[in-house]
Amino acid sequence: MFSLFRENVRIALDSIRSQLLRTVLTIVIIGIGIWALVGILSAVKALENTISSDFASMGANTFNIQRYEFNVQRNNSGEVEKINPIISYDDLRKFVDIYNYPYTQTSVSFRGTNRAEVKFENEKTDPEVQVYGVNEHYLENTGTDVDKGREFNVFDIENNNKVCLIGSDFLKSIFRNDDPINKTISIRGVKFKVVGVLESKGATFGNNQDLKVLIPIQVARGIFTDPNINYTISVMVEDKEMMQGAEDAAIVTFRNVRGLSPVEENNFGIERSDDLINRIGEITGVLEMAAWIISIITILGSSIALMNIMLVSVTERTREIGVRKAMGAKRSTISTQFFIETIVIGQLGSVLGIILGIITGWAFASFTGFAFSLPWGALIGATIISFLTAVIAGSYPASKAARLDPIESLRYE
Repeated sequence: MFSLFRENVRIALDSIRSQLLRTVLTIVIIGIGIWALVGILSAVKALENTISSDFASMGANTFNIQRYEFNVQRNNSGEVEKINPIISYDDLRKFVDIYNYPYTQTSVSFRGTNRAEVKFENEKTDPEVQVYGVNEHYLENTGTDVDKGREFNVFDIENNNKVCLIGSDFLKSIFRNDDPINKTISIRGVKFKVVGVLESKGATFGNNQDLKVLIPIQVARGIFTDPNINYTISVMVEDKEMMQGAEDAAIVTFRNVRGLSPVEENNFGIERSDDLINRIGEITGVLEMAAWIISIITILGSSIALMNIMLVSVTERTREIGVRKAMGAKRSTISTQFFIETIVIGQLGSVLGIILGIITGWAFASFTGFAFSLPWGALIGATIISFLTAVIAGSYPASKAARLDPIESLRYE
């Protein structure tokens, strides 16, 4: 049994080599369909991994009070229908004073600038550093870890100490890989002592997370005095079961801060990290569906091409089939030979498409700075689809070859 199967495989490979050009073209057509599937899904997976990890850094038990909801409604002209007021420092201070839901901690922060120049002795950065004013809970609520040194403590914040935490990229730039702890840097002429280095987070959509400085919020307010600064309030709940209660209490508290009547809508947004991740999943789900549709359409086209090449092969090898039947070959043996030939071509196309797709996804992730991972579902799906395509495309040619009359086949010229 095994020797017969091996002989059929050998004959199939010999046939493939004898019509190399047509076979290569068919393999390429199948490969393009698989390439589209694996390549697009690899890119989508890299995008989803990066965005999800960034939003997940908020913490699973965290929600933000912000100016707008994540999905701002827009009218036909593209303008925002409702303009919410910024979250001012007065709003922030009143909320922190009033909100006292059990087992929660509140982080407050704002971005002072994204174009700061940081100096250390004779070295200075390009003016592209982000500077944030934060309180002592910011690191924990945003899932940010300190790699070297220490975090801010309550005394740093309450006493307005001129201390700072810096991103990991500063080690390679102005500090030349020297230990920066207890060194002094200057931002807009104000000197800060470095007490910690943040763990590296990389870049997302061109936004370098490792080139930023965190300073106490009151010190930041003294340096960055723009009247329209928009603050961010983040609340972390110790127990996820209490999340909904904490969120409801925060909404009531902030409505009171804003002086809203019971009939007025919220003029602010509440956003959970898991809500954002779910919405990103919905968007990437649409992209994945589009990838499957594109690839299936392409693979259907390739199945027609594969069926055509096998029909041509049956016609060209009519006399060979007659000789084999005259020597005692059964119908099942003839059909198995053509089936194997079709499946080999389909799997070669699958391998080509998978390799090209992985390379495409990896190149996209490297170019954009996303986190690449293999889309195992797409790889398994591509293998199954290419196999089924080969079986479907090879059924009729194999059946036709098996039904040929040996006498008529021997007369065929």
